[in-house]
Amino acid sequence: MKNPGAAENQRLVALLEDALGREMRLWKVPVFKNSCIQGTDITPFQLQDVILWLGEMCRLFNFCQETFALGGCVLNRLLATVKAPPKYLKCIAFTSLILSAKINEEDEVIGSVKGLVVQSGCNFSTAEILRMERIILDKLNWDLYIATPIDFIHIFHALLISGHPHLSSVGAHSQKRPCLQVALWTRQVQHCMACHQLSQFKGSTLALAIITLELERLTPDWFSVFTDLLKKAQIQSTEFIHCKEMVDEYLTSLEFSLPANAVYIFDSTKMTKLQNEVSWEPASRPGLGQTRRGKGSQGEGDTDKFYDGFRCLYNEGLALEVDGDSDTKILHEAHQKNVSPCPPLHPAVS
Repeated sequence: MKNPGAAENQRLVALLEDALGREMRLWKVPVFKNSCIQGTDITPFQLQDVILWLGEMCRLFNFCQETFALGGCVLNRLLATVKAPPKYLKCIAFTSLILSAKINEEDEVIGSVKGLVVQSGCNFSTAEILRMERIILDKLNWDLYIATPIDFIHIFHALLISGHPHLSSVGAHSQKRPCLQVALWTRQVQHCMACHQLSQFKGSTLALAIITLELERLTPDWFSVFTDLLKKAQIQSTEFIHCKEMVDEYLTSLEFSLPANAVYIFDSTKMTKLQNEVSWEPASRPGLGQTRRGKGSQGEGDTDKFYDGFRCLYNEGLALEVDGDSDTKILHEAHQKNVSPCPPLHPAVS
């Protein structure tokens, strides 16, 4: 990545100031009172579920992460402006995503509203979506575009590389590319946007908190780097510290909520026997690597952006394709019952 010069750095600062100005003018989130959004019966859990569902829809439609972030911001702004019944929450969220897609996505990616509704499995009618679009646009004065947390992630990252180019290769994994850091931060932002406590912080504060947590881990002089960004972002230190502590606690809870993985050791003594057992396969069968790559390229969606290095690992579980007559397929199915597709493993001995 080519490091920007002084002129480029000034352009990034101007871009940050413009984003902060839009955020200050348009940012608004619903206020929770008595375990519900004030004036409504929408609970924090209902709002969290619908935002997570928006993420699923975004991946289903192959929308970019910026569309998801903008859709979440539009949803929060509307819920802070009007008193919406819970039964309309999903329709509001879906329409917010469609409006955001019309801003960020190409026409061929969006398709028709009817097609998106059918693909989502929802029972909304096209007329309902169009009426909801008009309501959202009217209530938000036709001004939907606000700088999202993901926008600030990209701006802060560019400023980091501009002012501190050594950070692009810092840490134990010096081969890590800057884009991989952005992908990690973007994924963390998406998780945080589903938390109603963290949604009370502005997108700039949330983005800087996530980046600072990573800087603490990567470099000992993180404080000087953080101070420079904090000054440019014009964020109050007390609010930032509170946000950073909550983000750290929330992301840590997500890590510990994942199921523990069992540890296995590769047993090479049985590998020769396994190779001999599978040597019967017909030579006319397509190459295993080609078959897996062909299947793996379908339906990956956003996964490639976050887990590019793990794709071949996940593809190891794909079924083998066998070309030939029915007898060959029957033999293959019978053989698969006796031979494991995985290398011979045995549990680790403590």
